[in-house]
Amino acid sequence: MAAMADVALFHPSFGVRPGMLDAAERLRRAGHQVLVVDQYDGLTFDDYDEADRYVERLGFPELMRRALVAVQDLPDGFIVAGFSNGGGMAEYVATQRRCSGALLISGALPVAMLGAAGWPPGLPAQIHYTIGDPRRRQDWLDQLVGEIEAAGAAVEVFDYPGAGHLFTDATLPDEYDGTATEQLWTRALAFCDSPSSPPR
Repeated sequence: MAAMADVALFHPSFGVRPGMLDAAERLRRAGHQVLVVDQYDGLTFDDYDEADRYVERLGFPELMRRALVAVQDLPDGFIVAGFSNGGGMAEYVATQRRCSGALLISGALPVAMLGAAGWPPGLPAQIHYTIGDPRRRQDWLDQLVGEIEAAGAAVEVFDYPGAGHLFTDATLPDEYDGTATEQLWTRALAFCDSPSSPPR
């Protein structure tokens, strides 16, 4: 029986939408404790331009502050997970707290962009993207993978066909991919069950 983990789950720029709640439910069904971090106090969006403007208005420093405050009561050793913008939040928290794994979905930033000196030594990561995601920055992804490997940590990057950004959210029909979603969660749940040894 896999050990139960605490998971801090960070939302994309759209806020806590059904795709986030589905993710939390899948993790809970697998036996994990999940903290759904809401940095927007219930506000949600369904338009990227509008969401981006809100993120810009709040600013990354404020979002990062809220991210740290949200996890202050979690004991060390939790897993950070995030979608899109929330991937950056998950990474930031991992550089500030002792975590056991980082699950990044459609979001990956070089840690220098978050003001961190480097990736936490030995912290494993699993990263998921569609190949044609319009918000995918391959140079950022490559840099992050290099930073993780330089820290002596295991990292896996999974690519899925298609061009959806939030491709696990069934309420976004232009982006959703049910097959990719099921593949992602098979891999992600295995990672969360044993983050110190990601599945091959």
